[in-house]
Amino acid sequence: MPREVKLAGEWITVSQLLKWVGAAETGGQAKLMIGGGMVKVNGLVETRRGRKLRPGDTIEISGVAYLIT
Repeated sequence: MPREVKLAGEWITVSQLLKWVGAAETGGQAKLMIGGGMVKVNGLVETRRGRKLRPGDTIEISGVAYLIT
């Protein structure tokens, strides 16, 4: 069961989400995680840190899933 992440706005970028949920402590660490293929969006590896996540998207980071609402 994915953890729910409620957005305050319309969207959030992948790198911002990594920092928000505590998966990455810094933007640099988030960049390395994304570039290293450690992040999946809707089941596919995502390498763009600026990818916008919107309600309904799922993101998986190191085996932990999050549902954007």
